[in-house]
Amino acid sequence: MTSHFSVTRRQLLQTTSTGFGWLALAGLIGEEARAEALPRLPKAHFPPKVRSVVLCFMDAGPSHVDTFDPKPMLKKHEGEKVGDQSTNKLYSDPNRMWLPSPWEFRQRGESGLWVSDLFPHIAGVVDEICVVRSMVGHLPLHGQQNLLLHTGRVTGQHPSLGAWVSYGLGTENHDLPGYVLLNNDWVPNGGMENFGSSYLPASHQATMVRAKGTPVDNIVPADAANLQHRKLALLSDQNAAFAGKSSDAAAIEAAITNYETAFRMQTSLPDVVDISREPAHIQAMYGIGSRDEHQNYYAMQALRARRLVEAGVRFIEITCPSFDGNNSPWDQHGALKANHEKNARITEQSVAALIRDLGQRGLLEETLVVWAGEMGRTPHHPGKDGRDHHINGYSIFLAGGGIRGGMTYGSTNEFGEAVAENPVTIHDIHATILHQMGVDHERLTYRHGGRDHRLTDVHGRILKDILS
Repeated sequence: MTSHFSVTRRQLLQTTSTGFGWLALAGLIGEEARAEALPRLPKAHFPPKVRSVVLCFMDAGPSHVDTFDPKPMLKKHEGEKVGDQSTNKLYSDPNRMWLPSPWEFRQRGESGLWVSDLFPHIAGVVDEICVVRSMVGHLPLHGQQNLLLHTGRVTGQHPSLGAWVSYGLGTENHDLPGYVLLNNDWVPNGGMENFGSSYLPASHQATMVRAKGTPVDNIVPADAANLQHRKLALLSDQNAAFAGKSSDAAAIEAAITNYETAFRMQTSLPDVVDISREPAHIQAMYGIGSRDEHQNYYAMQALRARRLVEAGVRFIEITCPSFDGNNSPWDQHGALKANHEKNARITEQSVAALIRDLGQRGLLEETLVVWAGEMGRTPHHPGKDGRDHHINGYSIFLAGGGIRGGMTYGSTNEFGEAVAENPVTIHDIHATILHQMGVDHERLTYRHGGRDHRLTDVHGRILKDILS
């Protein structure tokens, strides 16, 4: 059996597709050699304001006219037909009727930012958030808009925002991945491509941490150390032969990196995702212990997000639980009041707690929290208690990370039917996120298929008016 002690660090990585051989010997070879084998941390293009991003994904589209964009005209014209005023690309029937919000709006905080009674906890942190009221999309379909939000494309087969961040900046903690998905046990429309790395190295795709049961499969070693040593030595020889015949070194390198990260995660990730040692008042602030199991699971993931930020993970996404078997939780074509209230109860306390918690720990200024669905909801309806898909003007919000708090940007018309001022695209949001992380969105590229690709494609502008 060939000894690995005489080979260089690079040779060892290239001839061991699991990477475990290197890890088992790292202590014998020494920290200096080990450091040489680690990938060099990419550098930002300019000094960053943000170390980490947390995306709170509100799948299926919360209604802008029921959350952050009050429209008194809807109440004034309640039940009247829309006529030819609709600009919705999917729901343009002139017989549709204007539907006012069932929730009252109030001015909140020192800033006086308008928030509906649907979000009592988020109302308490409005001085930290910037609401963008003028988002526009491409297609009023969940799958395409989900992909647009996550990858900058409606067609799929492109890396997600988290993968680009991981690729561009790496992770500050080499024992953890750069991109973590705090999932709630289902896959949204658009599939796992929402969280994939596509043509970027596979080491930059999301590592999924579940809310229910075991957070990550196989995180506890199955073998004793001596048995694992013997298995890894055998694999090392086999993979050396395989690597010598392979024409795709990059694919092997990605596999090596993934296995190495998985090995290191065995000692670090269980501690990070274990929230049991968090003080009782912190757990209660997030909503852990709620009688609603969905709220409890979401609260666990939100608290884990804060712990991952502290641990140096670059990009973290939290998905919404599905409480009725619908893989688009905020998709209220009917039963608007009951189900929007359910979604709000499940999520908004935890989102507000995350913002507060980051703030009280001095982390909010260097962490960007993004709250966004892939679309909004129509301000009119076809004669039932619900709203349909809407991409002509909807709202998201950002907090921390050098973003001006207590403000709105852009506006929709008096009915909330279309953008009236400062339209914003997902590419603009992506460009702004990368800018706050010290990355020029036009310079972060990857060569694939004969051209240089970037997250924002040929689009995107930085929203400088919302930066502090």
